[in-house]
Amino acid sequence: ASIFFPLKFLASLLPFNCPLLLSACLQVSPDRSQFFRYDSVSLTCEDRLNATGWKVRRRTLSRGVTSCSPGWGATSSGSTCIIGNTYPKDSGVYWCESEGGERSNEVNITITVILESPAMPVSEGAAVVLHCKAQTNRSQHKYNFFKDGRIIRSNCSGEMTILRASRSDEGLYTCSASGLGESEGSWLTVLGDGNDQQIHVHMIGVIGVHKCTKM
Repeated sequence: ASIFFPLKFLASLLPFNCPLLLSACLQVSPDRSQFFRYDSVSLTCEDRLNATGWKVRRRTLSRGVTSCSPGWGATSSGSTCIIGNTYPKDSGVYWCESEGGERSNEVNITITVILESPAMPVSEGAAVVLHCKAQTNRSQHKYNFFKDGRIIRSNCSGEMTILRASRSDEGLYTCSASGLGESEGSWLTVLGDGNDQQIHVHMIGVIGVHKCTKM
């Protein structure tokens, strides 16, 4: 007799960074969904069935739906697309698509002054380290971390650690630094039971990671 498992159970057996039960998964390197202007981004279609024909596609406000092409990306192999220098017009939804029309997970990529975070969910039980960072190098700041609009921690190091992530840690995170303002939001998703591991969430905006000498 055939044995059927719920989709959520099967998805939990997959690697934490590709939680959906799909033939292919879009992997983003560096592993985040928000980037500064002029950053380099690599987009790869990882195919579990070793099939061919997967291509990176995207949907943007300026150009609609397009496949990886010299107009915005360079194909280093059939399933990898590299954006050498990102611009605000590259903001949009990215995914992998096969010749037969199958689609992978979608990743929403934003090019702006940013809050940097992993593009994929983290495993339940993982240690998540959050850092506030900035393009400018300023000292003597007090850092505040927020979840869903409520302050959850303040310190002078610009670092916050969630020792073992759980579903209750899911939410929208932001951070701020005295005198410099607040970052954009980063949604943290926690899925399944995972092995011990450490995930770094780098929050980047008009803020910095520096010890304050006096408050």
